[in-house]
Amino acid sequence: MNELLRNCMKILPPQFYKQLNLFYLALSFFTRIPVPQTMQYSPELLSQSNRYFSLVGLLLGAILALFYYVVGQFFGIEVSILLIMVLSLMLTGAFHEDGLADMADGLGGGYSTEQCLTIMKDSRIGTYGTVTLVMALALKFSLLVEIANHGVMLIVSVLLLSQSLSRAVAASLIASLSYVSEEGNNKSKPLATTQTSKDITILVIVGCLPLFLYGVKFILVCLVALVIFRKFFIRFLNKKIGGFTGDCLGAAQQLAEIIILMVAVIFLNNSMLGGAV
Repeated sequence: MNELLRNCMKILPPQFYKQLNLFYLALSFFTRIPVPQTMQYSPELLSQSNRYFSLVGLLLGAILALFYYVVGQFFGIEVSILLIMVLSLMLTGAFHEDGLADMADGLGGGYSTEQCLTIMKDSRIGTYGTVTLVMALALKFSLLVEIANHGVMLIVSVLLLSQSLSRAVAASLIASLSYVSEEGNNKSKPLATTQTSKDITILVIVGCLPLFLYGVKFILVCLVALVIFRKFFIRFLNKKIGGFTGDCLGAAQQLAEIIILMVAVIFLNNSMLGGAV
C-alpha cells in the first residue's frame, strides 16, 4: 500500500509539492499540528505561504466542527462550545489571542509609536490585554452558544466560515500596511514582505468558500461588515503606529471572527439566515 502511494505521488508535478510545502509552512506557523519532517523552510518560503492562511483556518474549522459533533453526543451545548474553544486554543497555542491581548496593551497603554511597540513586545499581559481577552472570549462563547441553539449543521457551517474568512481578512493586511516593528522576536517579521496578487486571490477565494453555504443577503452583509472593519482597522493602525505588527494580525483575526459570529446571530434573530446548511 505504501509503495502504491509513493508511486502515485511520483506522478504529481513538482509544483504540487512546492505548494504542499507552503501549506505545511503555514500550518506549522499558525498551529501546533504536526507536519512532515521533510518540510523545507526559509524566510522567503514562509512569506510565500501567506496564501494558505485561510486554508489553515478552513482545516481548523473542520476539526472544531467534527469535535463539536462528537462531544455534542455526550454534553449539552454550553459545555460542547466551551470544549471546542479549549481545543481551538490548544491547536493554535492561543497564537491569535496572544496577539489581541498584546495589541490591546500596546495601543491602550502607549502614547507614542515607540511606547506602543515596546509594550507589545513585553511577554507580560497588562490590564488592557486581560480585559480585552476576557471580553473577547466571553463574547465568542455567548455568540457560538446562541448559534448552536439553532442546530448542529448551522454551527458547523459557521465554524468553517469564521475560522477561514477571519484569517483571510487578517492576512490581507500584509498587502495594505507597512511592517513597523523594530528588531526583536516579533512573530510577524518573516511574513512582512510582499504579497502578490496570486497570494491575495488564493487567500480570499479559500476564505470565502464557506460563504456558499449561506444565502445571498447574509453573504453581502457579512462581506460589507468585514470590508468596513478592515478599512477602519487599517486607518486606526496607521494613525497609532504607522503600520502593522504580528500582534495586530492576530488581533485582526480575532476581531474579524467575532464580527462574522455577530452577523450570523443578527440574521438568526431576524429570521433572515437563509441558505445555511
